[in-house]
Amino acid sequence: MPQNAIEKVGNIGDNVKIHTYYYVREDNISLYGFLTSEELRMFELLIQTSGIGAKSALTILANIEPHQFALAVITNDDAKLTKIPGIGKKTAARMILELKDKMKIELDGVTKDDSEVKETIELTENVEEAISALQVLGYNKKEIEKVFEKEDLKDLSVEDIIRKGLTLLGRD
Repeated sequence: MPQNAIEKVGNIGDNVKIHTYYYVREDNISLYGFLTSEELRMFELLIQTSGIGAKSALTILANIEPHQFALAVITNDDAKLTKIPGIGKKTAARMILELKDKMKIELDGVTKDDSEVKETIELTENVEEAISALQVLGYNKKEIEKVFEKEDLKDLSVEDIIRKGLTLLGRD
């Protein structure tokens, strides 16, 4: 189990539900435990990533909450991922590449408590789509990102973001 999960298990004599994963490889048979099904699902996704084994997956789960990790992957936040011990630039890029679509599918069923996560994902997707459209029109990606970083694009559709981008880029 991740160390932080062991500390949260409870006192001796308490009834505790532990979600388990039976890990079988030709040279290793292990049993891993998690406090939540979210941690278990994240562990399963992580060990499917090339270069990430069970121990690395536990380290990741011990250092970042599953929803924060998913958000970092979906928003291409490699800076947040490289803060995790043992994760460098290349590993972070590989995780983003391999897990981004899987995370979006996984987060389609998020609860209402995670509506902030869902909104961030939608905003990121809308902004990425708008940036792509503006690039087709001949604008530089760095230039577009620079103008958008100062703007509040929440609650805007892709079309509205493109309009706003054209207006802002036209001023420069």
